[in-house]
Amino acid sequence: MSTQTVSADPRFAGLPGRPGKIVAVHLSYASRADQRGRRPAAPSYFFKPSSSVAASGGAIGRPAGTELLAFEGEIALVIGEPARRVPLADAWEHVAWVTAANDFGLYDLRANDKGSNVRSKGGDGFTPIGPSLVDARTVDPGALRLRTWVNGSLVQDDTTAGLIFPLAQFVADLSQHFTLEPGDVILTGTPAGSSVVVPGDVVEVEVDHPGTGASSGRLVTTVTAEEGGGYDASVGSLPAVDDAQRIAAWGSRAAAGLPETDEPGTATLSAALRSKLASIPVASLSSQLRRRGLNNVSIDGVRALPGSGKLVGTARTLRFVPNREDLFQTHGGGHNAQKAAFDAVGEGEVIVIEARGEQGAGTLGDVLAIRARVRGAAGIVTDGAVRDHDPVVAAGLPVYSAGAHPAVLGRKHVPWDTDLTISCGGATVQPGDIIVGDADGVIVIPPALAEEVADAALAQEQSDGWVVQRVAEGHPLEGLFPMNAHWRARYDAEHGGGEST
Repeated sequence: MSTQTVSADPRFAGLPGRPGKIVAVHLSYASRADQRGRRPAAPSYFFKPSSSVAASGGAIGRPAGTELLAFEGEIALVIGEPARRVPLADAWEHVAWVTAANDFGLYDLRANDKGSNVRSKGGDGFTPIGPSLVDARTVDPGALRLRTWVNGSLVQDDTTAGLIFPLAQFVADLSQHFTLEPGDVILTGTPAGSSVVVPGDVVEVEVDHPGTGASSGRLVTTVTAEEGGGYDASVGSLPAVDDAQRIAAWGSRAAAGLPETDEPGTATLSAALRSKLASIPVASLSSQLRRRGLNNVSIDGVRALPGSGKLVGTARTLRFVPNREDLFQTHGGGHNAQKAAFDAVGEGEVIVIEARGEQGAGTLGDVLAIRARVRGAAGIVTDGAVRDHDPVVAAGLPVYSAGAHPAVLGRKHVPWDTDLTISCGGATVQPGDIIVGDADGVIVIPPALAEEVADAALAQEQSDGWVVQRVAEGHPLEGLFPMNAHWRARYDAEHGGGEST
């Protein structure tokens, strides 16, 4: 086991020296995973530059023109002995020390990083570590505690018992891919409670072992406003934020100051209205929308996959753009917009995909269909193709598509963005619009009209059913369909009056 030395560079005062590698875990605590609505089956990682390390007592500057600087209190592991392909049972022996870390991130730059976090988490001072090292041999890695305070208020409080993966697994897993060398640092993820901080805030992180009293001490960082500078659009991405990034950074819609009713699928489709729409044929709903001047609400060219059944839900949108090789390199890999949409879809929501009617490549396959089903999605609509046709059918989720194709996404498409107004099958679809589909096709209903249209369509179904009975009795269509005054009076008499709309 390595012995601790003191670094000559003040930035690395909380470490034995400048680390060769800093590897950070994306998602590791159950509390954070539940907050994000997904639990990974295996750990995933990103690198941070050693130039991002800072010592306790320093400051982090929020760059000019940005708003979403978020803290993440974490436990840092410092490697003491080289580790290459070590088994899980022996992995902890390669850890020399544990200490506190703060994995700061700038969500304004997150979207264009696509999971790499190079720009969003690689800034100078974005990885404070320390102030003291705790000998890993003296603590139980399953009983460490992590706490974070902002301006003196406790905002994160969790233990390694709440990890999805034990600490040693990160060492064993990473050592399968490259050698972990003495001084390397592993940032082991953050629990729930991470949020945005602003200039003037003071963030403190501590890692301790209550059983022995061993502690890293409090890692203190003050947030300041970085003056001047900014970003040059001629050489790289500019900061950009939307409500999705605000929610991710703050931890919830409420914390971000966003109204709950603006979330896609929220408060636009009650259980009673959903049940009502499920009982009404799309043809009747289409007629009622047409009577209200809405003629362009049909998603044309899509048909239900076998066994799909009725589709009712609120739209969650995903847009593909035509494939361009350089753009697919930057937007096609990793946790791209397509995967993000399927990871984010909520119960009762419909993923609606803009694929420009292009059927020369799949827009989803069996893995994504299963993910949507597990998330409780109401269904999927794409004006492109599906691949893995039979397994997608077997997933048991209503899926409406323009066809099937064996090719993967990148042959024709680049997954670009989510939760925005799109075009699907010639219809404009906005997040939160109500989507209804059956064997006749799929239509889009503006939420503000949904209740009115549903009630009118039910009345229409009743009157149409009565007309069908009269036709079956042998009555001619003239005067009956549509009903003249004579037939209308007879119908009203049998149904207690009122006018069918």
